[in-house]
Amino acid sequence: MSLFAVLDYAAVLVFAITGALVASRAQLDIVGFAFLAGLTALGGGTLRDVLLDRTPFWIAEPAYLAVAGAAAVGVFFTAHLLESRYRALLWCDAFALAFAVVAGAGIARAEGAAGAIVVVMGNATGCFGGLMRDVVANEVPLVLKQGEPYATCALVGALTVLGAEALTGLSALSAVAGFAVTLGARVAGFRMGWRLPVYRPRPPRN
Repeated sequence: MSLFAVLDYAAVLVFAITGALVASRAQLDIVGFAFLAGLTALGGGTLRDVLLDRTPFWIAEPAYLAVAGAAAVGVFFTAHLLESRYRALLWCDAFALAFAVVAGAGIARAEGAAGAIVVVMGNATGCFGGLMRDVVANEVPLVLKQGEPYATCALVGALTVLGAEALTGLSALSAVAGFAVTLGARVAGFRMGWRLPVYRPRPPRN
């Protein structure tokens, strides 16, 4: 199994946990847990594979479905033990984002995609599963919250993967660097309250 396949499995597992946590906050049944976990875990990677003209990863390897399903069941029976499910969601989402950005960028690179496409695929893999999760759960998506640097963290992480590989030629080193930068930026963002500038409307001039 390749390094980036392992990272895809890690992203699926942790993103599925976040989907199930959102389901727990919405007090859904076990089917709702499985649906949100699967949508979150598989959405970003599916978009990536369709755009890269690959067989979607969970169709090529159905074990990904089992991972997402197991995460949903596990959270269904244990979410009540958490002191703050939202805080757990933020932390799990940060790790999932880091895994997914690196996996998406690495897989695009392995497919021979140009640098700009590598960065876009890293962002798509990292951001779209959570976006789908939040839209379906009728919540403001984390990636679109006012001033939230979520997508910026994904962008910086994907650029790090690209730059580290260009400098070293080592995919493993670029994966570690991209993961560390994405996770570090995301955690620092919500721990320190970092925000991006937002548009402020001004009165029209006559």
